[in-house]
Amino acid sequence: MLPQDYVNYVRVSWIDQLGVKRIIYPANNLTIAPFGTPVQDQAGVPTQDNFGENVEGTSITEEKWKKANDNLINGQLGNNIDEVIDFQNAYGFEGSWNWGRQYGLDPQAAQSNGWFNMNEREGKMSFSSNLAGKLIVLEYVSDGLAYDSDTRIPKMAEDALYAHILHAIISTRSGQQEYLVQRLQKDRRAKLRNAKIRLSNIKLDEIIQVMRGKSKWIKH
Repeated sequence: MLPQDYVNYVRVSWIDQLGVKRIIYPANNLTIAPFGTPVQDQAGVPTQDNFGENVEGTSITEEKWKKANDNLINGQLGNNIDEVIDFQNAYGFEGSWNWGRQYGLDPQAAQSNGWFNMNEREGKMSFSSNLAGKLIVLEYVSDGLAYDSDTRIPKMAEDALYAHILHAIISTRSGQQEYLVQRLQKDRRAKLRNAKIRLSNIKLDEIIQVMRGKSKWIKH
């Protein structure tokens, strides 16, 4: 379960036997956790109950991801002939298989640390099967304000929220100087821009992992 004050993650890792952090990469580019799973009829119309609410079902994508073999994704097939056959059936690989000749493997997926996936619908994190029994460390941005069903406001966006409220109050009052309203408006825009930069979902570790594939040799 995600922490109650969770806003966004900074880094997810697991601790090995030496106490070293091993970075776990997100599975955003591999799979998806849909925010809604409405039951649909043959025409694609969501099915609703007596109260007019959509009837929720199960996600086929999530069910397939739960049963996925990590070795078929990261290319660590080893000498298991059954996994090689499954790899050929999954990706349509034809011809004879030569050990150690996996041309065109994507470096973004060629790692053994595993993956995690955020399920915003259920408020949970899921991990790949090779992380079972591991010590997981979640570094995340906390709002510091959430309690039960309170609105989650990260600390990095508080200034922008206060500036927006102050501008909204002063701009609607009569008799206010125009220069004061314009100054508050500029302050609101600046703090909103800073909040967007601070809350941008950009992770340097993930960018480096993706950019490793830019120098990959593609065999034709």
